[in-house]
Amino acid sequence: MAKLNYKIISHIMGLLLLCNGGFMMLSTIISFIYKDGVTIEIMLASMATMFIGIVLMFLTRGHQKKINKREGYIVVTFGWIFMSLSGSLPYLFSGAIPSFTNAFFETISGYTTTGATILNNIEAMPKGVLFWRSLTHWIGGMGIIVLAIAILPLLGIGGMQLFAAEAPGPNTDKLHPRITDTAKRLWYIYVGYTAAETLLLKLAGMSFFDAINHALSTLSTGGFSTKDKSVAYWNDQPVIQYIIMLFMFLAGMNFVLSYFGFKGKLNKIYKDEEFRWYVIFVTSFTLIATLIIYFKADVSVSSIDHPMVWGEAESSFRHALFQVLSVITTTGFVSADFTLWTPFLKVLFFGLMFLGGSAGSTSGGMKVVRHLITIRNGVLEFKRTLHPNAILPVRYNKRAVSKEIVFNVIAFFILYMLAFIIGALVLGALGIDFETAIGGAASSLGNVGPAFGALNPVSNFDVLPSVGKWWCSFLMLIGRLELFTVLILLTPFFWRNR
Repeated sequence: MAKLNYKIISHIMGLLLLCNGGFMMLSTIISFIYKDGVTIEIMLASMATMFIGIVLMFLTRGHQKKINKREGYIVVTFGWIFMSLSGSLPYLFSGAIPSFTNAFFETISGYTTTGATILNNIEAMPKGVLFWRSLTHWIGGMGIIVLAIAILPLLGIGGMQLFAAEAPGPNTDKLHPRITDTAKRLWYIYVGYTAAETLLLKLAGMSFFDAINHALSTLSTGGFSTKDKSVAYWNDQPVIQYIIMLFMFLAGMNFVLSYFGFKGKLNKIYKDEEFRWYVIFVTSFTLIATLIIYFKADVSVSSIDHPMVWGEAESSFRHALFQVLSVITTTGFVSADFTLWTPFLKVLFFGLMFLGGSAGSTSGGMKVVRHLITIRNGVLEFKRTLHPNAILPVRYNKRAVSKEIVFNVIAFFILYMLAFIIGALVLGALGIDFETAIGGAASSLGNVGPAFGALNPVSNFDVLPSVGKWWCSFLMLIGRLELFTVLILLTPFFWRNR
């Protein structure tokens, strides 16, 4: 096995930091416009990040312009860590979050699009800091590495290895033979959706600042809001919530399908099995939740102000659809405290945390396609028991799925459940109660945001001890990078040169 090319790794780290500092400068502009008193501090954070990035790039300018798969995994994992470390600086420099542990937690929660927060008074935060908070979602949503892939050709570096490490899912649909053009097309769609949602939310009655922040959070399936009550703040403005629901649904779709839709190839969308099941899951779970909310007259009311109107059809449907979409797509916005609903719905929403949106979307979780392949393989095992000599391949989109992909999906499923169990055990060992421990582990690993127990939708993760916050940060990272990318770095054989 070839030696690692540390120069190219360091060079790409510098590039990522340079980009990160550039995004911070956008927050400086917002801070200056709104005169929130922290413009200089955010600018210093931006300049410090860009300076470190430039120095790293300068010191490694003579690197060999070739990257292999091992180096791709290192770049992805450490890229996210470096981005999170540097992304903490605006919080620390401005004093908005003086604790390094809390600042790092908030930042990695942003980049991993988890949306779990430690802030207790969001609306009192400086506008520039809030914008940076939402922007970390947006950067992480399509992947900071995909952003780099669009730039790497300028440096003469191929990016296929990075794309494979960033998106190690079971299907690798490409829009264009060149990976760079794929990344650019995905970003065009991503930016277009963000601009469209911002405009629609503004027209629906949101302020421009609230509109752009919620658009950044929605398309990334992140969940950070500018309001303490999240989207429940607009419970008396249903149009706003329906707009957010539309874009949550789009963000939970495979972005490749959005591209086909814009090209007029609607048949490719209809024929995609994952999309059909995604729609079926959203529809069926929404129907179940709506009926229970509507007919369960004694169900506990939401503890969020502007409560739901219980027993009223539109309100029941809207909050059911909103929370189903929010949890399935792992966005994490809140229109009501669903943990106060019936015990059945509470268990249902816990289960939805493991579902996830579509592969190729910005959502977290296991992804619908993995569930489909796992279930179909399980059903075929019964047939293989009766007909041991028969060749019965798992089929997806009318094509046989290779054994390698099936084994990968099953391995992912087992590893995911083990990570959840170990994650909950560690939180339990820290003295956290059962409901909070399993909710926090499932939410962090699935990049959902709100959880159960002390981490319910109207609370936050500040109740966790410092060790618990660092552990949940680790779960967020491995969940966002789909386990293998990070965990392979913990194996001894990965680092052996021979």
